Amino acid sequence: MKFTITGSSNRCFSSSSSQNVSKEYDVVVVGGGILGMATAREILLRHPYLKMAVLEKEKDLACHQTGHNSGVIHAGIYYKPGTLKAKLCVEGLNLAYKYFDEHSIPYKKCGKLIVATDAVEEKRLHDLNERGMKNGVKDLQMVSASMIKEIEPHCQGICGLWSPHTGIVDWAEVTRSYGKDFTERGGKIHLHFKVTSFKEAAESSLTSKGDGNKYSVSVHGKNDVVKASYILTCGGLQSDHLAQMSGGKVDPKIIPFRGEYLLLNPEKQHMIKGNIYPVPDPQFPFLGVHFTPRMDGSIWIGPNAVLALKREGYGWGDINIKELMDTLSYGGFRKMALKNSIFGISEMVKSAFITLQLAGIKKFIPEITADDLSRGPTGVRAQAMDGSGMLVDDFVFEIGDKGIGKRILHCRNAPSPGATSSLAIAKMIADKAEEEFRL
Repeated sequence: MKFTITGSSNRCFSSSSSQNVSKEYDVVVVGGGILGMATAREILLRHPYLKMAVLEKEKDLACHQTGHNSGVIHAGIYYKPGTLKAKLCVEGLNLAYKYFDEHSIPYKKCGKLIVATDAVEEKRLHDLNERGMKNGVKDLQMVSASMIKEIEPHCQGICGLWSPHTGIVDWAEVTRSYGKDFTERGGKIHLHFKVTSFKEAAESSLTSKGDGNKYSVSVHGKNDVVKASYILTCGGLQSDHLAQMSGGKVDPKIIPFRGEYLLLNPEKQHMIKGNIYPVPDPQFPFLGVHFTPRMDGSIWIGPNAVLALKREGYGWGDINIKELMDTLSYGGFRKMALKNSIFGISEMVKSAFITLQLAGIKKFIPEITADDLSRGPTGVRAQAMDGSGMLVDDFVFEIGDKGIGKRILHCRNAPSPGATSSLAIAKMIADKAEEEFRL
């Protein structure tokens, strides 16, 4: 059975069945999101002789976070200078634009305007400008209230920070293109392969000559098994579960946060030229009213952030009691929820009523009314959290020290902006895999 991956790649990948899943691979990557595919591609570019496969449990690539994000190509303004996040975002943006041009992937370099509306935000904005320049973000410019109007005629604010190289793209299409590159170089992508366990292959204990010990890890799915020498997991929302399958630690735990967007009615879409962002609140930097143009011409406004009732659920009726109880029983989550209970309740109330979100919208675009808005798409953010309730803001890799755990490298946290940084992050993960597995 075959499934066609639509989009620029237009490539057929096999589903997992006992008839067409190859039995043995040198390296298997678990996860067909943007980081899994970028990393698989990078490893095969470096080591074209390897037999490689990607296992994806859905019917297509990029079904979860990758296919449910804002589509922004970030410039690297927000991150602390000298950190990996800052370096990888700036590097990733340059690599991404080069890749888009070389592979004829449509994108728009529409820019981003970060707008301050009071004196406190103005001070933060100057700090952001300094931070962005230290990070090497190109052509950043502080702009006055009158210049805001030149860039975004319908937007108001006391000053702004203009980033002309911020853009938009369809990251799911980019992921499928990575997949096309990977398969054209001999890699295999198996869809409908949900990993349920990692086990020691029966022949791995053999001492005879030959390849008895080469493919020592069995990767089990619901109906299928493949063998591999080494495993790399880039599981996103499932990264903690995958790690624990090979004896990994509980922390960091993935806490799924649901983000809902509003849509601006087509008659008013002309009012937004590019990305318009608020000055971030240091306590909750990923929140606030964001105006984001999409490749299809629509305008997304949001998101909010509330606890998701299912890791991969995009509707309120989608509840997984086991997953929900797993989150609620986690000590780190309880500590975070207690500390931020008022914030959490206010976000849930606001999410239920468009009119309660309108004040934040009109602060930037006064002409927008409730009649101009409708409910839009929803995504889920895989937020890593430690046992103290702190959000994990750094990369976390884990590899075991005994048994098959020594052959499985888990990428347990790859912080936002993961899509923009995907090609740069892939290089870093490939370096780590080479170090641990001596490829």
